[in-house]
Amino acid sequence: ARMDQRVLDLLREAKVIAVVGISDKPERPSFQVAAYLQGQGYQIVPVNPGLVSVLGEPCFASLTACGKAVDIVDIFRASEAVPPIVEEAISTGAKGVWMQEGVSHPAAAARAEAAGLTVVQDMCIKKALMTSGGRP
Repeated sequence: ARMDQRVLDLLREAKVIAVVGISDKPERPSFQVAAYLQGQGYQIVPVNPGLVSVLGEPCFASLTACGKAVDIVDIFRASEAVPPIVEEAISTGAKGVWMQEGVSHPAAAARAEAAGLTVVQDMCIKKALMTSGGRP
């Protein structure tokens, strides 16, 4: 799928990406995507209450707990878990919410868009970047 200009701008301007629902297991997609994002020069902020650190970065229990502004909130959680994460994304000043393949929540997406965030649903951020030839 061709990405629209807002999404390309988001990927170009972003520096910090929170990966919500990250795993520390190298075979898991969330770990592989986060490692790819690091390789593309993004700073990742792992978010998973059950882990201490992932890929050399401290892991936080929630977006709010990380205490820093993130540009993109990349969500690897079940679709029904999305609304509170979107609320956190809005309240912490994120610029975009990215729901990974198989993750979508139209009501939460509409809420984020109404708050001025760029929203992507049901798309892998790694595949999107690879399709566009890496970080724009």
